[in-house]
Amino acid sequence: MQLQETLRKVKSEIINNYYSYRINTTSDPYNILFRREPYKILFILGHMRAGSSLLTHLLTTNPEITGFGETHLQYSSDKDFKNLILKVYSRVRDLNMDHKYVLDKILHNNKFTEREIPDSEQLYTIFLVREPKRSIDSIIGIKPHWNQKQALGYYSKRLLMLENYAKAINSKERSFFVTHNQLLNNTELVFESLQKFLEVKQPFSEQYEISSTTGKRGVGDWAGNIKAGRIIRNSQKVESSMPDELIEQGIQAFNQCCNTLSEYCQTIERH
Repeated sequence: MQLQETLRKVKSEIINNYYSYRINTTSDPYNILFRREPYKILFILGHMRAGSSLLTHLLTTNPEITGFGETHLQYSSDKDFKNLILKVYSRVRDLNMDHKYVLDKILHNNKFTEREIPDSEQLYTIFLVREPKRSIDSIIGIKPHWNQKQALGYYSKRLLMLENYAKAINSKERSFFVTHNQLLNNTELVFESLQKFLEVKQPFSEQYEISSTTGKRGVGDWAGNIKAGRIIRNSQKVESSMPDELIEQGIQAFNQCCNTLSEYCQTIERH
């Protein structure tokens, strides 16, 4: 057993050195050794409990997109994308390294150290938001030490920051906006629009691959139906104990954010 463990560690170290060599030998943030085309970086920008783990799985099941969820990396410039590429491949273990997009999802305001999203033509963003009632109740479910005002405070500040990101990027070619409700209830339209936005060959599907990080704390959703391997729709009405005043504040923040994102981003194409 000890020999097997030693061999496993040696193998892991060799693979990690392989990734590091290919990624860090070149200075360009988007290029690696032995690869012709530069990578594109794909950010899911949302808030906690918006459905970002589901969207991550739906996206990374596509053979042109790789990622595993929330990396918790910080970004000060596009040079930090090298860290993302290394961290993702060290986790997903794909020696071919032939994906078009490398994905990270960002749910908190402290991940861009300059308080601004890096400016890059190679960066594509998907903005994902969810209405306040279910969001805030669900946030408290994973943050039991928060009260409703604290959860609403996080939610409102995060939505405002998403607006700021969209304005800073200011590119409909590289920004896409979708709501949790659209993802669940206009799924095919969302899939068609995302395929066109990302210019990937294979259509997206309601079924997705389960990985070793699925349902893991710190990476993504560990409290929902994420291990089902497919979209689960729960139409059951949830009663909220939030005071009407707080609900109204959340709705105002949500509507304002949706209006701004709709102005600065591509949205689903209705036929």
